[in-house]
Amino acid sequence: MPAQPSPPARHQRWETVAIVGVGLIGGSIGIDLLRRGLAKNVVGIGRRPESLRIAQAVGACTSATLDVPQGLDQAQLIVVCTPVGRLVHDVRAAASFCRPDTLITDVGSTKAHIVAELDRELPREAHYVGSHPLAGGERGGPAAATAGLFEGRTVVVTPGDATREEDLQAITSFWQSLGATVTCMTPDEHDRLLAAASHLPHVAAAALAAATPHDCLPLVATGWTDTTRVAAGDPELWKDILLANRSNVLDALGHYEEILNRLRQALARDDAAGVVDILREAKLKRDAVGS
Repeated sequence: MPAQPSPPARHQRWETVAIVGVGLIGGSIGIDLLRRGLAKNVVGIGRRPESLRIAQAVGACTSATLDVPQGLDQAQLIVVCTPVGRLVHDVRAAASFCRPDTLITDVGSTKAHIVAELDRELPREAHYVGSHPLAGGERGGPAAATAGLFEGRTVVVTPGDATREEDLQAITSFWQSLGATVTCMTPDEHDRLLAAASHLPHVAAAALAAATPHDCLPLVATGWTDTTRVAAGDPELWKDILLANRSNVLDALGHYEEILNRLRQALARDDAAGVVDILREAKLKRDAVGS
């Protein structure tokens, strides 16, 4: 079962935090670090000058640079917020350029492959702890960054075999300082659970949107828009997530297909009780989560 690490007595105040990839998640981290007085300096590191200009304009960083070594030079904490397909490379690059005592985390939506690779090939003095904040939205980029994005939300931390307890506690405190509730689990458990809780919903929403005939679109209402909202996410980003967690997503899809087949068969048999059973089971689970 997921466990929550015991919180440190107080949250650390950072002199300098570097954020690699200042989009929705990275930008929201930077905004909260500065507004809450948790960091004196936040350095935004990216690949596009225009994105970095926006990040500074919305208050996500105090300085910005395209030069990775320069941006990491003074950091005590580095948060890598790049797409899943680049995370291993970007964390390795951060570890090679930063000071030996710098703490590194990421925000990747998959963890098993990433943590295994980084456990094996990071420098011995690197201090990396995997993280996944369960927050965000279909809009990306620094213009979508907002204060309070992590307030009351869950962040999963996924220590690997090489993770030190003091580093796990420091990353736990970091996310708690942004208002999040932190849950600790293995990378494999994370990927298994998130396949059903996050990745399958995206697949289902995308499939529903793709299956809707164009001539029906003028008639869609809130049921369709609410159900398909996440399908508006970046296809390239989600392609990387789904392929990285392919085995678990296929298992989740298999279970989803079983439920759909039960519903199809009940409808084909004109089995009102069978239809109600499935709808009731769905309502109980949805009601248990709340708004």
